[in-house]
Formats: sequence, structure tokens, C-alpha cells
Amino acid sequence: MAEEDIRAFPDGEIQARLSDAREELMRLRFQLSTGELTDYTRLRFTRRKIARMLTILRERQLMASTEGEQ
Repeated sequence: MAEEDIRAFPDGEIQARLSDAREELMRLRFQLSTGELTDYTRLRFTRRKIARMLTILRERQLMASTEGEQ
């Protein structure tokens, strides 16, 4: 999922997708520990997807706080 796609979503949608991505990461880690995981790149992709969503949410929080101060 590209950064532009994530930015188009409202905060609630990003939170929901973030929750789904964290659950997916948990499943992938479990598969890795049991030896069932075959596509190791999904781990990195999922971690980066989570980081993108968290970054965008944090940017929005900072923008809202700076607008409130003025």
C-alpha cells in the first residue's frame, strides 16, 4: 500500500488497517517460529506498512496540535 493511498483514508480507517496489519505480523511471526513461513519478504513488507501508517497518524496529530496552538 503506497503512502498516497494511506493518506487518502480517514484516521479511523487507518486505525482499522493498522490493527489488521499488526494481527498479520503476529501470524507471520508465529509461522516463522513454527517453520511454516515460506515468503520471508512478507515480514519486512508488513513491518514497513505498519511504520507508514504510524508515521502518517503521528504527522496528523502534530498538525492538529500546531493548529490548535495558533
